[in-house]
Order: sequence, then C-alpha cells, then structure tokens
Amino acid sequence: MRRDIAAACRRASRDPSAVTLVAITKTFAAELIEPVIAAGQRTFGENRVQEAKAKWPRLKQRDPDLELHLVGPLQSNKAKEAVALFDCIHTVDRPSLCAALAKEIAQQGRRPRLMVQVNTGAEPQKAGVLPEAVDDFVRRCRSDYGLAIEGLMCIPPLAAPPAPHFGLLAKIAARNGLALLSMGMSADFALAIEFGATHVRVGTAIFGARNKQG
Repeated sequence: MRRDIAAACRRASRDPSAVTLVAITKTFAAELIEPVIAAGQRTFGENRVQEAKAKWPRLKQRDPDLELHLVGPLQSNKAKEAVALFDCIHTVDRPSLCAALAKEIAQQGRRPRLMVQVNTGAEPQKAGVLPEAVDDFVRRCRSDYGLAIEGLMCIPPLAAPPAPHFGLLAKIAARNGLALLSMGMSADFALAIEFGATHVRVGTAIFGARNKQG
C-alpha cells in the first residue's frame, strides 16, 4: 500500500511524506491489527468510540507512538471519551459537538487535531456540513468555540465520480487556510492524492473484506 501511495504521489508530483496513510481498523480485532503495527504502520482510524475503547488503549500503551483517528460520526455525549482517546477527529460537523469538544479540550488539556466533515454530495442521510455553509462554520468553530480546525474531510456519494467532490473539498480548504484534506479510500485514494489529499483512509486494501456487522 505504501508503494501504491508513493507511485500516486510521483504521478501527482507530490512528496510521499506529505500523505498519511490512515489504516481503517473498524470491526477488526486487535490480533489482526498487531501484524500491521509490526510491519511499521503507525496511524489508524476507527469509526466508533466504543469499539476503539475496547481495543486501542492496550495497543497504544504497548506502542506509545501510535496515532488514532476518529473517522466516523461523533455524538456530543461521547466527546469526553473521544478527546481522551483520539489524536485526530475528522468529523466535526455541528455546533453542539463543537461546544462539547471545546469543554473537554479545556478540562483534559488534550488537543486532538480537528477536521470538519463536509457533505459534498448534500446527501440527506449523511453527516457533515453542506459545502455552502462550511466557511461560516469554520469561522464559528474558531471564534465562538476556540477550536483550532486544521482541515476538512469528505466521503463522496457512493455512485458518483469522486473527482468533483475532491476538487470541491480542496477549493473550500484553500480559501479557509486549512492544510489538511482527509479524502480517498481503498478504491480512489490515488485520485484523491492528485487533488491534494493529506490523509487517505484505507481499510479493505490492507485488511481484506471486513465483517458485515461493520
């Protein structure tokens, strides 16, 4: 996978060190993750706080340099656990969550990196801020809640060509001075890299088909 990312970076005239591979481990047990850690992977992603709590504290205690990212929706009442456990949260998307995160960051003295999830396809069933509302939302995150938003994340509609969505996310990030772009998964990470992705979220290409319950 690292070779594939490096090849995509070469085609896009980008430095491979500018792209972080986030290995998505939802539904995979710790014993399946350990060989990937042993092979040198250091950044991982989970979709659910409760699942992450069940397996990652022990793994991170054993390997303190591991970095854990939350890439799934976050309920406001899970903000305390999320701030304590995750090093980066990709899915900030509403004022109530901003308030909860700001409170926990102040109380815990721990500052995970934060990204805003953008619903680039305006899909009613999907979380995320609508593209036309992102500028104001990012401004409010900073001014009203004191949150240091560093980037944007998107999940393009399943049946749509992803390129327009990646291009839109990059454009919104640029005008808001945001350096991080979390976009691209197993099937389209190379295209995302062309559009400037700094974080690609890859699960099945590393671990194989996941448990259907996930």
